[in-house]
Parts: sequence; structure tokens; C-alpha cells
Amino acid sequence: QVQLVESGGGLVQAGGSHRLACTASGRTSRIYSMNWFREVPGKGRDLLVRLRLNDGNVWYSDSVKGRFTISRDSAKNTVYLQMNRLKPEDTAVYYCAAGSSPGSTDAWGQGTQVTVSS
Repeated sequence: QVQLVESGGGLVQAGGSHRLACTASGRTSRIYSMNWFREVPGKGRDLLVRLRLNDGNVWYSDSVKGRFTISRDSAKNTVYLQMNRLKPEDTAVYYCAAGSSPGSTDAWGQGTQVTVSS
């Protein structure tokens, strides 16, 4: 089992930057990918970023490409989501998720609220 804990949510002004963190514990050796999603009430949960751990390959959704960056600190079992040029439409609950195989999401964090004020 893998456990994930997110941190770093908060209130940010439009145009600003913010960083989220997600720390994994448990059977971290089984993690194939680390992912960031976000959810807006009534709109479902959308995949934003996927980091493949074996080769560092990263996929970004068009909605965040060029503004958000995922990074990893292997020693701390932590991934970060650096969010720049934030927009009010980035307001959401952000979740990290770990997958054990391609395309899977097997463990989820508790979610952290990010609110971008205009």
C-alpha cells in the first residue's frame, strides 16, 4: 500500500505562483507514476500532469502546459507541482495520485484546496 499526503494549498492572487507537495510513504518502490489531478465541483476530476518515475517522462495537459511544472525529490519521496501564472479558473481541489502500472491510479492523497483570486 502507498499512502500520499498533499500539502501547500491556499489562496493565491491571479498571476501569482504557488507550489504543492505530495509525499509518499509505504510501498513506494511499486510506484510507476505520480500524477496531479484537480477537481472543480460539478466538473469531475481532470488529470493535469503525469510523471513516469522510471525514465522521468512527463505529460502535461494543455490547460497547464507551460505554466505548471512537476518535479521530484527522490530522497524525500516527494513530488512537487509548481504552478505559475495562476488564473481564477485554476481554482480547484488538487489531488496527487500514484499509479502502479501505465495509466493506473491506485492511491490518492486527501486533496488540497487552491483558490486563485482575481
